[in-house]
Amino acid sequence: MIRTLLALSVLTIAANASAAQTMDHEQHGAHQTQTSARALPRETGQSAFAAIQEIVAMLSADPATDWSKVDIDALRNHLVDMDELTRNASAESLKTESGLTIRVTGTDRTLRAIQTLVPAHAAELDKIAGWSVKAEIADDGATMTVAGSDPAEIRKIQALGFFGLMATGAHHQEHHWAMATGGSVHAH
Repeated sequence: MIRTLLALSVLTIAANASAAQTMDHEQHGAHQTQTSARALPRETGQSAFAAIQEIVAMLSADPATDWSKVDIDALRNHLVDMDELTRNASAESLKTESGLTIRVTGTDRTLRAIQTLVPAHAAELDKIAGWSVKAEIADDGATMTVAGSDPAEIRKIQALGFFGLMATGAHHQEHHWAMATGGSVHAH
């Protein structure tokens, strides 16, 4: 119920932000007049930039925003970690009777991203009914063990693999909002 209300609030704020941006752009004269005759692209060109842009628009549209707590740099660093993990981490999966054991490795910035994101996300995945998820940090990355309680869940876990598992769950948006607004976030 709380997540549903949060999601509805976020959608309302985003819609208001979009309308405010449209009005703001329309007031900026010649450039808007020159481009208003044709449709503009919606994609900002890069997903991290788009995520930041969305959060900034929502914050700007909310008159209650406490700008002294806003930390867009923290959000940006987290999004860079997500990108590093997705693009550069190596993941070797071993199917087990109850799910998967995954060894995730990397170097430099990717290693730091693995050691930050894998344990935090494992804790979120562990909240899924019927799943048991644990992560252990290693010198060269992390190991994540995911087990299901019934055959259908085990097949799902195995099919998702590491990157599918890391993308599982609807906590990302709430986490990004909390991070950008100085709220309580899990260990990132």
